[in-house]
Formats: sequence, C-alpha cells, structure tokens
Amino acid sequence: MKLIRWGNSGNEKTGVIINDVKYDTSAFGEDYNEKFFETDGLIRLQMFLKTHEGELKVISENERMAAPFARPSKILCIGLNYAKHAAESNMAIPAEPILFMKSTTSLSGPNDDIIIPKNSVKTDWEVELAFVIGKKASYVSEAEGMDYVVGYCLHNDVSEREFQLERGGTWDKGKGCDTFAPMGPFMATTDEISDVHNLRLWLKLNGKIVQDSNTDDLIFNIPFLVSYLSQFMTLLPGDVVSTGTPAGVGLGFIPPLYLKQGDVIELGIDGLGEARQVVKAYAKS
Repeated sequence: MKLIRWGNSGNEKTGVIINDVKYDTSAFGEDYNEKFFETDGLIRLQMFLKTHEGELKVISENERMAAPFARPSKILCIGLNYAKHAAESNMAIPAEPILFMKSTTSLSGPNDDIIIPKNSVKTDWEVELAFVIGKKASYVSEAEGMDYVVGYCLHNDVSEREFQLERGGTWDKGKGCDTFAPMGPFMATTDEISDVHNLRLWLKLNGKIVQDSNTDDLIFNIPFLVSYLSQFMTLLPGDVVSTGTPAGVGLGFIPPLYLKQGDVIELGIDGLGEARQVVKAYAKS
C-alpha cells in the first residue's frame, strides 16, 4: 500500500495510490498519525478500500502533495552512515551511529519550496531513505528490528552547515529549520519493497546528478538502527528515522557548493518515487 496526504498546508486530507492513481480516502475519517499506526490503521484502511472499491474520488494532479503522514512525535536522523560520505566530510567512520534530531516543524511536502534560513550561506542537500515505526519499540533486539518498521519514504535532509558545524553544540541547529524535512511523495508499506538494503538513491541539482548511490552502502542497517535507538528512547508509532546520506553533498565539493535562490532539486529512490523542490530565500512574512 502507498499512503499519501494532500491539500493545502494545515488542512491536509488522506489518500492512497493504487496502480499509479491517487485516490481520496478522507471519508475514512482518520489521519495517518500515531494513533492510526498504533491501532492497526492499515488493516482498517484496507477494509475501507475493499468496501468502497470503485467509489473513491480520484485526486487531481494539480493538488499539493503533503508529507505522507501527520507530524510524528520524533524525526530521528543518522549521520555519516555511508562510508564515502564520511570520507568527503573528512570524518572517521563512526563506531556507533551518530544520532541527531530534526524538529517536527521542519516537516514539509515532497514538492514544497525549501526556504534558505535567515542569515544562512551554507544550506545543503541530502537525499535519504527514511523508515517509519509501526509499533511502540523499547529495548528491541536486532533480530526483531524489522518487525517494528511499517514503511519507507524519500527524504531530503536539508542542512545548514554553518549552523550545524560551526556554531557549537549539537548538529540539531543546522537540521531543524522550517522546510528542512521534505518527505514523500508517499509512504510505501514494507511489503512494497523487496530489499530495502538494495535501492538506488539519487539527487540532481539544476539537472545535474550530484548524488548517486545505493542503500547497500549503509554502514548501519535498518534492523540494527531500530534496536540501537530503542536502547536510548521509546520509539512510538509514526516516528520517522532517516538513515543517512551518501556522498555528493555540497559540503564535499571543492570548493563547497551551497544552495541559492532559484536552485531546483530533484531526488528519488527506487520504489519510493521522486520529489522536486525549488529553493527560495527567506522573506519575512
């Protein structure tokens, strides 16, 4: 199953993609949030789809696509999880996963604009595979890890490198700005992806490929990450974990290359669709 959310920001409705067609499921009456995942919402949604087969309204291609799930309790991210990216960042391969958080207010739709923060000169891109937690996880073993994953989606972990690396403290300051977590276009349930550790992921800047890799290069795989994270905090249904980015970010260019107004980013992952974001400068509203 492929879950989508659509409509104006702050007033999103739910939907699904079936045979590449987007259908409105707002009559289902539930958002794709923590309660939905916690209470077997996917099973109820499947029953709803079966009951209303042939009756659902097709969503116009002109409608805005939102993040495919409601704002989660946590957006957790793993740093330096591809060996080549660690090398381009001049950082050692970590002995344990590097963990940081993105603010939940950074969540945005897959094709929404990326806003360069006020006073930023080092905003960067990062194509990533994200996974979604399906049930409460605490002190999970690695062998059980995949049992707690409900789906996957495409994520651009937009980063401000000065805020992240030059301002002291944690990385979070450069990761949580508004619009810095565009996700989607959809969340694919785990049965849609046969081998999540063998997916091509790529990103283009103004039509030129700058990132092109495969999830088989992950240092820490998904079941390990579920287990590892659950040793330090309870993972709740609907929580999102982003698994890291491969080589090819702006920080790794010589000299570094950062985003500017008018830039266009296109990105994708096998089986998880594509997204497109236009970069705009901060303007006081």
